[in-house]
This record gives sequence, C-alpha cells and structure tokens, in this order.
Amino acid sequence: MCGIAGILNYDRRKRAPPEILEQMLESIFHRGPDENGSLLDRELAMGMRRLSIIDLVDGKQPMFDCSGRYGIVFNGEIYNYRELRKDLENRGHKLSTHSDTEVIIHLFEELGPECVHQLRGMFGFAIWDNRQRELFIVRDRLGIKPLYYTEASGCLVFASEIKALLRHPEVGAQLDYHGLSRYLSLKYVPAPGTMFANIRSLEPGHFLHARNGQIETRRYWDISFKKNHPVKSDEEYSEELLNLLRESVELRLRSDVPFGAFLSGGLDSSVIVALMAEAMDEPVKTFSVGFSGAAGQDELPYAQQIADRFGCDHHSFEITASDFLDYAETVLWHMDQPISDHATVATFMVAKLARRHVKMVLTGEGGDELFAGYARYQGERFAPLGA
Repeated sequence: MCGIAGILNYDRRKRAPPEILEQMLESIFHRGPDENGSLLDRELAMGMRRLSIIDLVDGKQPMFDCSGRYGIVFNGEIYNYRELRKDLENRGHKLSTHSDTEVIIHLFEELGPECVHQLRGMFGFAIWDNRQRELFIVRDRLGIKPLYYTEASGCLVFASEIKALLRHPEVGAQLDYHGLSRYLSLKYVPAPGTMFANIRSLEPGHFLHARNGQIETRRYWDISFKKNHPVKSDEEYSEELLNLLRESVELRLRSDVPFGAFLSGGLDSSVIVALMAEAMDEPVKTFSVGFSGAAGQDELPYAQQIADRFGCDHHSFEITASDFLDYAETVLWHMDQPISDHATVATFMVAKLARRHVKMVLTGEGGDELFAGYARYQGERFAPLGA
C-alpha cells in the first residue's frame, strides 16, 4: 500500500505549508517506506509515501502528463493498466514509464474525471490541474483504499489516514457523538462519517472536486441489480463465476515484486490459492495464523491440507490471548478508529509474518459478504415467508 496527503488553500495568494505536508507524510511512513515525493504549487501542497509494486524504478510520484498541466499522487493498483496503456498508445499518447500511475494521468488528460469508469482496481488518488487551479480526489468503487478529508481555516486537507490529517495544526481531534452512536449500533462508522468531528471519509464510488474555495462530492458508481437478467442453469452460473474469479486473480498477479496469499483453510481463501497455483509457475507462498487454546476455532489443519494439495510454500504460527493484548494498541493506532472485528489483530500478526517473505498478498476477504457465508445471512431466506 501507499499513502497520500495534501493541503489546498482556498485563498490562492496563500502558500500551502510544505513543512506541514512533510509532517503529514511522516505520520504515514508505514504505508510507503520505499520513497516519497511532493508537488508544491503555491496554494497546493500534496505528496505521497510509496510502496513500490509496479515499475519499481520509473514509477516515482508525483507524476505528470506530457504538458505538465496535470499532476497526480496515487495509492493503489490498476489491474487493467496494460490494456489501457495499449489503447492510449494507439490514440497517440507517449508514455515514458511502465507504471499504472502514468496510465491514469494520461486518461485524465483525455477524459477528465470520467476516466475513472475505465479503471479496474483499488485506488485513491488526487489530481491537480495547475491551469484551472482545481483539485480532483477519487476513491475506488468499493472503498478498498481509504481517503479522508476535512476543511479547516480556509483550506482543504486530505490524506489516506486520519492520523495524517491530525498533524495539521488547524485540525482537532474532537469526538463526533453521532459517529460514536453509529459505531455502538452498527459496530462500525459508515462513510462519510468518522469518530472525529468534521473529519469525513470520501465515500466509495465518489470523487471530490475542489475549485474556487468550494468542494463538491459526486457519486460516479453504484452497484446495479439487473432485474431482467436471463435465467441460467446452476452449471452455467458456476462456470461463469469460475471464469470471473480466474480472470480476477490473473489480473492481480501482475506485479514486479514477490507475492503470496493469506490462507485460512476456508472456502474463500482456498479458492484464491487454488487459482493462484493454477496461474503461477512456482509454488504459492501462503501464510496462516491459528489460535492457541481456542477449541473449535483453530483452522491451521485445514489450511495445511489446502497448502499440501496445491504444493504451496506454507508458513504458519499460533497466537495466544496475551498476543491480542500486546498488539491491540498498535492495531488501534493503525486503524485510527475503534473496530469491532477481533480478527484484525490476527490479520496484523499474519501480515508481519508475510512481510518477511513477500511484499504483497492476495486474500479471500469479502467472500462471506458476497456469497452470504455468515450464519446471520441465512435469515434472509425465510424473510419472504412472513411471521
């Protein structure tokens, strides 16, 4: 992952303070330890911390289009960047790197904010137009990559993490009681709310446009349920789903660094590992965590079975109750807000194991939500029956 941050003064005569931007970027060093870069243009200061995954040498940011009008800082990955790059070159664009960042800036040069509809991936990025003196901030469709913003003392402040916003001297850490209420009711705070007063999360599938001292947010995507979708057989649906999963995994394997997978032994992560093994010429590096003394919750034997089945280079370890206490504060610091999912600590610890061997991982995260895997979803089956 990478991290971005920026400050835009609404008064064009006021210089955005680079020293504050530097403090903001320093607070998210952990998101991008490989390198950093800044764009300073009078009322704007924005920058990024980079974790290099694609085009390790020439993918430095900020990056600009050929004319120098547009500059971008980008967190994420565009999975279809090769196809988009080829289309751009066929239309006369001259690209000088092999990074997905440069593809975005050239698409924006041609299509403006509408370019987001062509992007497949997870992303949060900011583009500065130094001719019109306007800023565009965009978050991916499902909100995989975080983006937060606030307005304080005549400026817009944005960043990948709340802790970076709080490094600005005009941004305070006051509790948002409505956010607290939502958290206690739902066990999380839905976007655009946060636990901090006046700090907002840019909603998934939205972009923010800042110009002439005003900001506007607009939705560019929402999920669509087609009621007239043709009915198919179970076999046809299964084949279509497998093809979609296979394509999705293959796109995500485009990387210039070593990668692996988190493996729990459950259906979701096991499918991902199986498809990775099918697509790769070398053993998949897999990583698992078990729970010492937790009867009925230790999935390590199942993970080992899957790893053996697909010839994985498997790594695993067990954590104890005291490990949870030891790492809880660190995890909360990274999250910036309370989180009710106890698995977050386990995920943090297995990530520490994985980083010794690889730079990125694929996971089965989201499978239960997409396919109603949790027991609580089963009640939906009976809802139409009434009382």
